Amino acid sequence: MKSFGQRLDAVFDSVGQLCVGIDPHSYLLSEWGLPDSAAGVRQFGLAVIEAVAGRAGIVKPQVAFFERHGSAGYRALEEVLAAARQAGIMVIADVKRGDLGTSVEAYGQAWLTPGSPLEADAMTMVAYQGTGSIEAPLALAEVNGKGVFVLAATSNPEGVELQQAVRADGRTVAASIVDDVVGWNATHAGESTGSIGVVLGATVDFGDYGIDLASIARTPVLAPGFGHQGAGYSQLSEIYGASAPYAIVSASRSILTAGPSGIANAVAVQAREVLECRG
Repeated sequence: MKSFGQRLDAVFDSVGQLCVGIDPHSYLLSEWGLPDSAAGVRQFGLAVIEAVAGRAGIVKPQVAFFERHGSAGYRALEEVLAAARQAGIMVIADVKRGDLGTSVEAYGQAWLTPGSPLEADAMTMVAYQGTGSIEAPLALAEVNGKGVFVLAATSNPEGVELQQAVRADGRTVAASIVDDVVGWNATHAGESTGSIGVVLGATVDFGDYGIDLASIARTPVLAPGFGHQGAGYSQLSEIYGASAPYAIVSASRSILTAGPSGIANAVAVQAREVLECRG
């Protein structure tokens, strides 16, 4: 069985680094002529999968937009996840789960277990209780060939104070999370691309967080912030340096606003732009 890192390498080599967000905001559903309901988010998600197939290799559904419609929303999400698997598209479930003990283990089982109704290729996690608290999902990811992306330095201004806070050992909170992830990959993946990654927003000055990008090569980086949020694809190497070849370039609204008739072309154009900028 191939690891998540190995499968990610294959996706990058075949169709590039673009990741298309599946974010059915209420206003986007309206612009697409869809109802703000479970049926609407289902149709929206399936249309994005159809547009991505053969043009890009990764999607990132924001689970909150499905969850707000309750059990029917989750049923819609299950269909979208199944359609992505059938199309051979890698899925990063943007769930940002975090807890400890058997609770966080159960989160991992929900999203990282083959055959689960919510099976994804990777999930996002929050390690507020310490990276040791999410060891069970990390171990499960390794066993099942899945991935985990741990939030480290995010683009939202509210996160700056906490993420830049300096620990007793002189490292920032964000840098310590990055170090822990890099250490995990060094132990479990060796010289191969790791299966555990970090979330580093494209609009962040990593120097302010004490993060040395040169030290995290071969660690996957989930890189939101491109397109609508301000970062340009041509800045990929400038922003991520040595980590640019391992960055999953995530864009949502800049693609989704093309609407149902224009999204396929938007995916194709932006995937090509990212491919041309690959470091």
